Amino acid sequence: MKLIERDRAVLWHPYSSVGDNAPLWQVDAATGVRLHLTSESGQQAEAIDAMASWWCMIHGYRNPVLDAAAAEQLARFSHVMFGGLTHEPAVRLAERLVAMTPDGLDRVFFADSGSVSVEVALKIAVQYQTAAGRPARQRFLGFHGSYHGDTFAAMGIGDPVGGMHSDFPGLLADNFFAPRPPAAAEATPETIAAWASNVKSLALAHSDELAAIVIEPVLQGTGGMHVYPAECLTALRAIADRHGLLLIFDEIATGLGRTGALFAADHAGVSPDIMCVGKALTGGYLSLAAMLCSERVAMTVSAGRAGALLHGPTFMANPLACALANASLDLLETGEWQAHVARINAELTSGLAPAAQLAAVKDVRTIGAVGVIQLASPVDVAAVTRVGIRHGVWLRPFRDLVYTMPPFICDSSETEIITAGMVSAVAEVHGDTTGSTAP
Repeated sequence: MKLIERDRAVLWHPYSSVGDNAPLWQVDAATGVRLHLTSESGQQAEAIDAMASWWCMIHGYRNPVLDAAAAEQLARFSHVMFGGLTHEPAVRLAERLVAMTPDGLDRVFFADSGSVSVEVALKIAVQYQTAAGRPARQRFLGFHGSYHGDTFAAMGIGDPVGGMHSDFPGLLADNFFAPRPPAAAEATPETIAAWASNVKSLALAHSDELAAIVIEPVLQGTGGMHVYPAECLTALRAIADRHGLLLIFDEIATGLGRTGALFAADHAGVSPDIMCVGKALTGGYLSLAAMLCSERVAMTVSAGRAGALLHGPTFMANPLACALANASLDLLETGEWQAHVARINAELTSGLAPAAQLAAVKDVRTIGAVGVIQLASPVDVAAVTRVGIRHGVWLRPFRDLVYTMPPFICDSSETEIITAGMVSAVAEVHGDTTGSTAP
């Protein structure tokens, strides 16, 4: 029995139905920025991974620095519990995260995944408010268009319309939601001020119930690849301070260089009270995330009734993952990523520009190493993916978006292949400049 047939007999893939027979490609090898694939019919293909494996494989596959770090740590020990024990990879990684993140984030809690780090952040916010004498503050102010993960509390602060609230009625927390920030390409000081005024009114009306404001800084990812002005973060900092709320930045997708700054918060020079990082933290090799918070938050929670942060993942601070994260940060600290991301942004901007002339396209936008073609209707995921592979590009569109978040090591020829493949896939599947549908 072929591997894909065996897969269909026992596996359940993300965001899919059992038995829907959606196309699958077998990965035979992955090197650099390329996936070596075999189709269900046995056809072999090579494609540039324009997704960086859901945005985390920033240094590419089989990176020699990361491979060596993994081998070195495996020769020592791969895992040990973090309760009552510690180890050098975790301590070193925490020290580096404190040094490189915005000022004031002085405590680090490691988690298994991005969603779990968000859960920890929300728990801390509630524990903080309770310890500070405000036990009624157990809800959150989120934003339309947001996404923070698939666990229950994280879903509860995701987009209330396009998220999963209607699928789990009665199970998700009843939070408050402000409009999504204005789009960066269209924003003016007046529209930013009007948006901030709306958020301010919500915070004022519900301040006795709210524990924190939660947002993805500068770029809302899974909620629509929506880019917005950094000035919005400055406004949120002022609102949070005025009403005694914590400000939580979800940098799981935006952190570690993806938007052109090391952290998206750096675009505004704003320090949150809590920050979550993940995805690219280990260079895509293993799952690891971190929640960072201020000393004030940590000390307040620690002095509360519970006397502790009430969370403790089994694989917290996994030594192998921490060693890989340190090696990934070694690569980032050379500073080369900045030039690479700036170049990639310029190439995405020029390479995707022709898509704006297609009748099916609503918008084209970029930020850092992110390029987005937004359609006027839902994307045909299977067809666009298939055409993308024919053009040498692995794409995984969703909703109305055909997008790329490529590895930072893509060279100019590889970025050109990505953008040409995206534009061609949209044109062939969803129509050309005249609005006709390609055969």
